[in-house]
Amino acid sequence: MMSATKAPRSDAYNKKATNRRGRNQHSSSFLIQKCVEIEPLPALKDTPAEDREAREALFLRKLQQCSIIFDFSDAMLDVKSKEVKRACLNELIEYISECENVITERVYPEVVQMVSQNMLRTLSPSDNVDYDPEEDEPTLELAWPHLQLVYEFFLRFLESSEFQPAVAKRYIDSKFVLHLLELFDSEDPRERDLLKTTLHRVYGKFLGLRGFIRKQVNNMFLRFVYESEKLNGVSELLEILGSIINGFALPLKAEHKLFLQKVLLPLHIVKSLNLYHPQLAYCVVQFVEKDTTLTQQVSLLLIITLLPMFNPYLQVCVFVFQCQSSIGE
Repeated sequence: MMSATKAPRSDAYNKKATNRRGRNQHSSSFLIQKCVEIEPLPALKDTPAEDREAREALFLRKLQQCSIIFDFSDAMLDVKSKEVKRACLNELIEYISECENVITERVYPEVVQMVSQNMLRTLSPSDNVDYDPEEDEPTLELAWPHLQLVYEFFLRFLESSEFQPAVAKRYIDSKFVLHLLELFDSEDPRERDLLKTTLHRVYGKFLGLRGFIRKQVNNMFLRFVYESEKLNGVSELLEILGSIINGFALPLKAEHKLFLQKVLLPLHIVKSLNLYHPQLAYCVVQFVEKDTTLTQQVSLLLIITLLPMFNPYLQVCVFVFQCQSSIGE
């Protein structure tokens, strides 16, 4: 009998260096299943390609098997089963990348279920309440050996020529996206990097979710600026926005100009600006290059916002931006 429980957090290292805190590892709050032993299923390549029903059935069984979550806080627990799942995920990545007639209508809900079980979990609170990304090593996800492969599989799924957004939108909806966005607060830079690509693919595939994604990112930035000043994935989100802004049609919509004024420019006042300044500058420059009439407004707003802070670094940013704008004219 399987019993579900929350995986405890594990502090792999909890010692502080003289000037730099040690690297921690812990596992997020997964819904793990204890005392589960899984056995390898037959290989998909051994199933005749012409027997599509048998291949589909085996593919679905493997997806269900990969939905089982294991506890990585104990390295000696379920070692064999963890390796079976790792091998199965690698096989699924190869299968969806190289074979044809793989993504049938029955596959969509099983893929989203497997991805949700593995990826869309609650992030554990940081082991270091005073975590400073400039000074401290990030807390790495213990379940990464499986989690990385799930991200890679999902990306191959979204990028497949057989992928149909019209079918997938029944399962990849606003609720799914909200959970995806919450993961941008992960301390693990490996996850945020794959998450960045994943959200970008979702934005590109689902036209109906684009406005919702932009609105939620706006809200995340506003909370970051005016409430918490804590969000690990600011630079990754700005990278995505840089690409989105680049695709804005002309003339720019009023909502896009408002986003520049109310969301992007205030990001300059946060004390951790240097962690994401290159990505932020790129976004602002994208706006100015698309509509040069914004140059004066942006410069004035930056001056009004930043100079009263008497921050030499920010004053240099304004000066450089003005010089770049003048050269562009």
